[in-house]
Amino acid sequence: MKVTHLAIPDVILIEPKVFNDGRGFFFESYNQAHFEAAVGQKISFVQDNHSYSSRNVLRGLHYQIKKPQGKLVRVAAGKVFDVAVDIRQSSPTFGRWVGEVLSAENKKQIWLPKGFAHGFVVLSDAAELLYKTTDYWAPEHERCIAWNDVTIAINWPIESDPVLSDLDAQGVALKTAEVFA
Repeated sequence: MKVTHLAIPDVILIEPKVFNDGRGFFFESYNQAHFEAAVGQKISFVQDNHSYSSRNVLRGLHYQIKKPQGKLVRVAAGKVFDVAVDIRQSSPTFGRWVGEVLSAENKKQIWLPKGFAHGFVVLSDAAELLYKTTDYWAPEHERCIAWNDVTIAINWPIESDPVLSDLDAQGVALKTAEVFA
């Protein structure tokens, strides 16, 4: 597997070795030993999530202020632009974002450690995301930063207003959001 530290070094892009032949393909989507070597620490995942969304659906920027989650994200069908925003106040990259195109075709995965807000927008007709989390979903601790916060200034690759949930439409500005120390 190829491991690339992105512009925010704690966020890691993982590209598995894919074996293609006339029958199709095979790749190891997760190997605990290889993953922990890539991130440099022991990680325990407790929950797997599967999300389906249509074109132009934007989900995020989500995080849990208590019971924070590290996430390992990949796309099983379709294509998305996936974003991580550093919301650790003590971090030199606080308020900065990184984004990558994840797709069923490129099979790339992204690791977001605890302390990041996460979001994505669907670029294909539909997309299915699979992601592992290091803590359980706790809706009482879920928070949302506005996807279009001007201080973060994410360059979303969309041409029209995205389709948002009520939660996402009510996201708050980073300057007023609860963040990590």
